[in-house]
Amino acid sequence: MKAMASRDGVVKAGADDWAGIGQSLDAHGNAVLPGLLTAGQCDELAALYPRDDGYRTRIVMARHGFGRGEYKYFAYPLPPLLDQLRHALYPWLAPIANRWNRLLKLATQYPLDLDAFFRRCHEAGQTRPTPLILQYDEGDYNCLHQDLYGDHVFPLQVAILLSEPGKDFTGGEFVMTERSNKSQRADVVALRQGDAVVFTVHQRPAPPIGSRRRGIRKVAMRHGVSRIRSGRRHTVGLIFHDAR
Repeated sequence: MKAMASRDGVVKAGADDWAGIGQSLDAHGNAVLPGLLTAGQCDELAALYPRDDGYRTRIVMARHGFGRGEYKYFAYPLPPLLDQLRHALYPWLAPIANRWNRLLKLATQYPLDLDAFFRRCHEAGQTRPTPLILQYDEGDYNCLHQDLYGDHVFPLQVAILLSEPGKDFTGGEFVMTERSNKSQRADVVALRQGDAVVFTVHQRPAPPIGSRRRGIRKVAMRHGVSRIRSGRRHTVGLIFHDAR
């Protein structure tokens, strides 16, 4: 897959790149977008974390049983780079989401324009922004979970690693699990600074197991972060549905 460096939110990837991303999502429930941000862009975003302005709320994970660490939800208006990335990625992801829903025999289809999807969310009372920035220190971790904030849920989201593994922190791997009937599997996704991972929010379609089985399986997905062994790790999460 070609590099996907972004300048001012312009995602430089063509149809061939996205065909590969779709294939990885179909097979594994996740796909890596290498070099989505530069090191400078990552550092600029991470430097926003200590500020008090620009956020709607701060969550200390241990207080809610989410793990250890903390995160902040951005307020509207989002930082321009995050707003532009959200709008640039969504039109590529919506066709994948729509194809998945057809395979799962779900009636919901998503508009190809992000602002049109926001209108759908807001009409249902989901008006709060969901993009967030997470900070983990030594010993912190994120329990396996799903980011569901209301009736209108977009089935894919994006996490961008802002810190450099091996330099800024050790440990802290992005982890996904999938469960279908009695089958369970874990997947560790290796990321470098500036890489993003697109992944399943809730569930995805998967082919049947075994040559005699037919039809599509519904696979439940969860994601989390393993324990930070040293240093500090920052990540940005781009969720495409707003919250109640």
